[in-house]
Parts: sequence; structure tokens; C-alpha cells
Amino acid sequence: MAIDFTLEPELDELRERTAEFIRATVFPAEVEMLRGPGAPDDTLRRTLQRGARDAGVFAPTVPKELGGLGLDLRGQSVILQEAGYSLLGPLALHCAAPDEGNMLLLEKVADATQRDRFLKPLAAGDVRSCFAMTEPAPGAGSDPSQLTTVARRTDVGWVLDGRKWFITGADGAAFAIVMARTSTGTEPTATMFLVPADTPGFRIVRHVPSLDQGFTGGHCEIELEGCEVGDDAVLGEVDKGFAYAQVRLAPARLTHCMRWLGLARRAHDLALGYAAERTAFGSRLGELGMVQQQLADNEIDLAASRALIREAAWTLDLGGQGRSGKHESSVAKTFTAEAVGRIVDRAVQVCGALGISGDLPLAAYLREVRPFRIYDGPSETHRWSIARRALRTFEGAGR
Repeated sequence: MAIDFTLEPELDELRERTAEFIRATVFPAEVEMLRGPGAPDDTLRRTLQRGARDAGVFAPTVPKELGGLGLDLRGQSVILQEAGYSLLGPLALHCAAPDEGNMLLLEKVADATQRDRFLKPLAAGDVRSCFAMTEPAPGAGSDPSQLTTVARRTDVGWVLDGRKWFITGADGAAFAIVMARTSTGTEPTATMFLVPADTPGFRIVRHVPSLDQGFTGGHCEIELEGCEVGDDAVLGEVDKGFAYAQVRLAPARLTHCMRWLGLARRAHDLALGYAAERTAFGSRLGELGMVQQQLADNEIDLAASRALIREAAWTLDLGGQGRSGKHESSVAKTFTAEAVGRIVDRAVQVCGALGISGDLPLAAYLREVRPFRIYDGPSETHRWSIARRALRTFEGAGR
């Protein structure tokens, strides 16, 4: 089956409308944010999301029955790249992490009562959420089997105990999806729990100081101590947490790629504008060979990342003739995470002193994109998985 990259007229119109909304409404807000606190708060989030509703670009990843645009991943790859052209674009369109991935997970796994209580207000942008899996060492990081947070059954439900770390968006979130160990045997199993933030025993310990600052609610450390929840807090089935995490992770990795590639394109455009006007050594910067090489390498990284994202989106949307899409999403995530860093870094280099100043947003972009090589699976973990799959395929073919 051929992959068709032709945009339907309505999708192309939505792309243009999104781009205009980013330029007219989001850019000025980004400038003010970077001059001030450097991080968005909920007041700014609500203001921008009202504007997105008015522009008809709100919630591109949310199903239509929940008030969103209901785009498939192929359509999302177009719109989220336009949203990502500003740091605040995904927040404005309500397609930013962690809410975007949590909405997908809840749509796929939550029961009717949980959808009403948690998914509907989240999809409407009335509340925020967080996903609490990562733990401080020796707990779960890139290896989920090291999960140390435990959930014990009681007569009325469950008690959760443990500590979570680097939980994005936790401060101000209405609820958390908490991963906890529930196995009693030698094989580790986990269960997901929906925990309202005001549940006794659920406590934000601190904001973790971090290189990036672009997420509402920061990155927090959370303590779960005698945190009691009912059986109705179980998301899906007991002991199926690791499987449900894969439901969320493969598409979420890809939407991260879409958003950050949009920001890389913005950085490249800033570098192009500077190279076209700045003169040195008797010519424009853009006419100097070493600058041209950096601009050309940016074009190559942008094109390669875009192609990998499109292939992975097509595979996940259509089943790709029997493929799960895990391999394609891992390849896209690994390459794009590193390519985005290269693109923004080259843009800073081309712009010289201006690039590291606060007069352009490039320095802020460089801080924001660097962690992408770590979260949603570090590049090393993805390369390990990619290599193992390649070996299994090779050996299975009897070569």
C-alpha cells in the first residue's frame, strides 16, 4: 500500500488557519513569557486555549465526540508541527504533553464512569493531568521493571506507597495516572490508578530544578504515603499497567516528534533570516560556505525527520499491513530527538552572539529541546530496542 502525503483541502486549510493563529496570537504571548517568568501558568493556558477555540483549531488530537477535531496521526503530524512552531503552540491547541498522551490512554482504556469524571473535563481543557511513572533511583526510569511504588489491596480498595520523580505538570494537575507494582510473584506486573490530586497521602514534595521550563506545572517529585483509593480508581485491569503504557507511549513519542520538529523549523527560519541579511568578510553570511553547510544540514535533518514521522504515523494509523508501529515510532523518536537538537544548535551558531542572547528565542529553544533525547525513552534505550528487533527479523528470515 502506497503512503499518500497529499493533504486534503480541509486539512490544508486547517494547517493554514493554525499557522495564522500561531503567528497572530501565540507569538506575542511567547515573547512576553520569555521576557518574564519563562514558564506558562494556567491563566495563560486558559487564555490561549480560548483563542484556539475561537479560531477553530482547539484539540486536534481529541475525538470529535469529546469536542476535538478528531484527526488521525497523519493529520496530527501536519497540525502539531504547525503548533510546535512556537513553544506555546501545543499548549494553546491543547495537544501538549502530558495531557495529550493521557487523553489518548483514557479514551482507549477508561470505563464510562472514569470517562465522565476524568476524560471529559480533561478533553475540554477544564483541568490538567500528569502521568506518574518515573521514580528516583533505584526506582523505575528507562527500565520500568524497576518500579518500586507498590499498591496493596485492602478491604475497600488499594493503598499506594512510593515516590515519583520528574512528573511533568504535577503542580496544579487535577489528577495523576499512577503506575504501581501489584505483582506478588517473581514476574513484575503493574497497575494504573487514577488518583485525584487532593487524595490524602498524595503530596507534591518539590519542583525538580530542570534545564527546560516550558511545561505548565513544572517537573515535580511526588510522595505517595498511605494513599488510599477505591477499586474504581483502577484504570483498565489489574496487572495490565505495562501493556497500557505501550498504548500511550508509541503515539505519544510520535506527537513529541511532531511538536519539537515544528520548533526546530522555527529555529531554522530564524537562522535563514539572519544569514540572508547579516554581512561579514565582504558578503552575506548565507554566501559563506561554512554557513551554507549548516543551513543545508538543517534542511536535510528537517526533511529526514518529517519523512520518518510520516511513515510512523501512517503505520500506526493503518496498521501498516500487520506492523504494530513500535519499531517505526522508536526510529522516528531517536532520529528526530537528535536531529532537533542539531538543528537548533546550528541555528544558534549561525546567529552567533545574537543566537545566545535573549533578543532571539533560540537560547530558550536550545534548553527546551535538549531533554527530548531523554524523556519518552532515552536514545540509548530506543537503539537497543531497534537493534533487537532488527536481529529478530533477520534471524526469523533465516538469513
